[in-house]
Amino acid sequence: MYLVTGGAGFIGSNLVAGLAEAGGEIVVSDVVDESNQANLEKRGTLEIVPPDALLEWLATSGHTPDAIFHMGAISSTVERNVDLVMRNNYLLSLRLWEWATAHNVPFIYASSAATYGNGENGFDDNNDLAALQRQKPLNPYGWSKLMFDRAAVQMAHMGFAPPQWAGLRFFNVYGPNEYHKGGQRSVVPQFWQQIRETEIARLFKSHDPDYTDGGQLRDFVHVADTVSVMRWLLDASEVSGIFNLGTGKARSFDDLAKAIFDTLGLQPDIDYIDMPANVRNQYQYFTEARMDRLRNAGYDQPFISLEDGVRSYVGDYLESNDLYV
Repeated sequence: MYLVTGGAGFIGSNLVAGLAEAGGEIVVSDVVDESNQANLEKRGTLEIVPPDALLEWLATSGHTPDAIFHMGAISSTVERNVDLVMRNNYLLSLRLWEWATAHNVPFIYASSAATYGNGENGFDDNNDLAALQRQKPLNPYGWSKLMFDRAAVQMAHMGFAPPQWAGLRFFNVYGPNEYHKGGQRSVVPQFWQQIRETEIARLFKSHDPDYTDGGQLRDFVHVADTVSVMRWLLDASEVSGIFNLGTGKARSFDDLAKAIFDTLGLQPDIDYIDMPANVRNQYQYFTEARMDRLRNAGYDQPFISLEDGVRSYVGDYLESNDLYV
């Protein structure tokens, strides 16, 4: 039996689907409502525990999960209520770490590439405490994730850790089941909607002479790859630490938009628009995961290319009558 927090969310519900297809029994901890309930409808009847009752459930249910996948968090990068973010993203993570340690349960949690801030110090998932201290996130969400990463490494150094633990720094994840995220969705469904409605994609102009308009780069990773890594970790019990989870290959927004046009059988038509002045000073022009640590730990599966990932997402989901995994 596996416990998946945030199991009705984007990455969490894809993980629930992958674990269920492998025959696993899953308990979901999340707030499930009309915005996200469709993410779980194909999974049949699941035990669902509200997040504010999770610690009590762990203490009284009599069930000990075979692993905890802690995907739940306030993931909005524009949330400015620091107390709310820290309570949900940092303090709950600490309590779950403590429980997993006391009960000898593997603990795999969602960190984020937001911990790298503007990327001025690179995107190397070095687990050295000094390297972690140099990272400077740009928002409360990124800070909450970095603070728990630091705490995890410190606790592990002191010998206070679950038998296996892994913090996964997700880069730009895209794929089905993200529809409830609204403006926090990946750019794939946003560009797809633009193109479907107008046959034009609108991309930001560049305000950096080193990048062309639409040439800003991101490490886009399909959600199926994140599930693959997490399922691999179940069989790699000797692997612990903080790991980047991207593809290791940055691609441009132009590339992504053209992949959508190609999937729809349309000639690319891109309109470059001014970037809002209030985001120009903190805009990231480049992200790319260093994937050496995960590869050296033994993960040897290929990552889905941007073209194949977009073709699957658009063709199999956004253009179909069934949007959900």
